[in-house]
Amino acid sequence: MITHHLSDKLLMAYSAGTLPEAFSLAVAAHVELCDDCRARLTSFDAVGGAVLDATGPAPAPLSDGALAATLARIKTTPPVAKTQPTRMGDAVLPEALAKYVGGGTQAIKWRSVGNGVRQAILPTSGTATARLLYIPAGMAVPDHGHKGLELTMVLQGAFADDDDRFARGDVEIADDAVEHQPVAEAGADCICLAVTEAPLKFRDLLPRLAQPFLRI
Repeated sequence: MITHHLSDKLLMAYSAGTLPEAFSLAVAAHVELCDDCRARLTSFDAVGGAVLDATGPAPAPLSDGALAATLARIKTTPPVAKTQPTRMGDAVLPEALAKYVGGGTQAIKWRSVGNGVRQAILPTSGTATARLLYIPAGMAVPDHGHKGLELTMVLQGAFADDDDRFARGDVEIADDAVEHQPVAEAGADCICLAVTEAPLKFRDLLPRLAQPFLRI
């Protein structure tokens, strides 16, 4: 059961189309798994549509015979064969993420970052960055703070920090006031989607030295 959700602010920005691509990807992946956030997003979409209807230009009047012409065109247009969309995701990756990866988890091009931890940076535009992280069970990532907003969504396994525990579908929202050291829970390797709008602030020297090469 998902217990850590997206904020209304993020959902409204996604509905309005004002989020950077990397953050939009995180929202899209989460709402695939979360009934609560998907319902709230639908309500924001409805409110936005109503505002556009109320503030937009008045509809242009139809010309004489427009309805008859439309019906005649429908009758003469051949039906389009219905096809089932091909799914790219799997039990771990939501469809929104699978489209960026090019398939399920087997298609992820992991790169080692040390101590068994791996990452795959996803191709998004803008300054915000989206990456998949593979963290072996029981492994801790380096202690770090943030220069901006970070969203971390669990896709497999779970992790915990000083604040709480996060399992599949949960999203941890961290800002520049948060410093933590997430630890993957024992029992299953943890796979996460992490989205950041600025480089992390590492406390230890080695992560700081590696940071430019790993683009973290």
